[in-house]
Amino acid sequence: MQTVRSTGNNQTVRKVVLDNGITLISIENQAADLIAGRIFLKGAGSRWESRSVAGLFHLLATVITKGTEKLSAVEIAERVESIGASLSADAAADYFVLSLKTVSRDFPQMLKLAGDILRSPTFPELEVEREKQITCQNIRSQLEQPFNVAFNQLREAMYPNHPYGLSILGTEETVSRLTRRDLERCHQTYFRPDNLIVSLSGRLTLEEGIELIEQVFGDWEIPSKSIEESPIPELVPQPRLAITPQETQQAIVMLGYLGAAVKNPDYPVLKLLSTYLGNGLSSRLFVELREKRGLAYDVSAFYPTRLERSQFVLYMGTSPNNTAIAVEGLRTEAERLCHTELTSEELQAAKNKLLGQYALGKQTNAEMAQLFGWYETLGLGLEFDTQFQEAVARVTAEMAQKVAGNYFLEPYISLVGPAASVNF
Repeated sequence: MQTVRSTGNNQTVRKVVLDNGITLISIENQAADLIAGRIFLKGAGSRWESRSVAGLFHLLATVITKGTEKLSAVEIAERVESIGASLSADAAADYFVLSLKTVSRDFPQMLKLAGDILRSPTFPELEVEREKQITCQNIRSQLEQPFNVAFNQLREAMYPNHPYGLSILGTEETVSRLTRRDLERCHQTYFRPDNLIVSLSGRLTLEEGIELIEQVFGDWEIPSKSIEESPIPELVPQPRLAITPQETQQAIVMLGYLGAAVKNPDYPVLKLLSTYLGNGLSSRLFVELREKRGLAYDVSAFYPTRLERSQFVLYMGTSPNNTAIAVEGLRTEAERLCHTELTSEELQAAKNKLLGQYALGKQTNAEMAQLFGWYETLGLGLEFDTQFQEAVARVTAEMAQKVAGNYFLEPYISLVGPAASVNF
């Protein structure tokens, strides 16, 4: 059994692997009579989809709670709502998760319901078709939103032939082709105990958690056949300009750089640089490009945590007449980090902001269950909580400049706006 003490609230986080391969993470918190759970599937998510079935895991998440061998969708909803609990499923790029939360006395029955959903979903045909229609509507809706158009365009340019290149929703073409049989095959392949990570936080001891997990999942055996994983294409930066003319009131400008995967030593440095550039009203981009130069309606930066190489994105919403200046402004700020060291004040302010927000993200049972379950799912281990904070604290101005110089070279550029403004 592995034990790690969380630095966020001085709680002990413990991990144990059960006989059938299920990983249980326990975060005991007696303060409130609540228990939050996250049941993750590692090796599941859009990263493991072929482009021909893009959107498969998202569709599975929308219908997995709509019926089991014993319960209909209505009966499942009634069981959850009758005790004021919550239960939902979600798919992301690097994982699939079932979330639940309830008062302590009702947790055993909610866990049993979650077990039925995970182990014996029926994917009713009517529910599958209904969710496919809703998903296609959402995809069409995104095509009317300039920010989403620009981001999808940037993502496809940065990740050609790679699973990260498409939205978690998939495309209308791929979603319309998905069938109930596709969902069944996906479930049979990926839903297995040795892929399961159960993260529980609240008024529950480790021993009580083990007993409940054994009751619900103890007879679930590991299949004899291992999962065959398709190779992921290597990402080689090939920056280019992508343009979508669209009659909008503002132009959307995005610059993207291929960053590091979460296990890369450069990851915490890039997280710090993302915070410095684009996090909040005191960030470099907001102060320099919006407040001082008046270029932006909205300006920021983000760098998602990913198993594979992630994307470091700078974006701005601006007047169409300022599109070329906005590109130049964002690019200048990224390149500045390559040849100019941050001052000690800038560096410390960014560290304080990043670490402060990180600590604030570990206040509730749901947040704790999510964070530590997610880390385990990504293969980082419980100790990453401490390692990440220590790595951020160790970053020097010299390190930040060196890492920036390795990544912020030629950017991918995505533009959406009136034709006259984006074709410059």
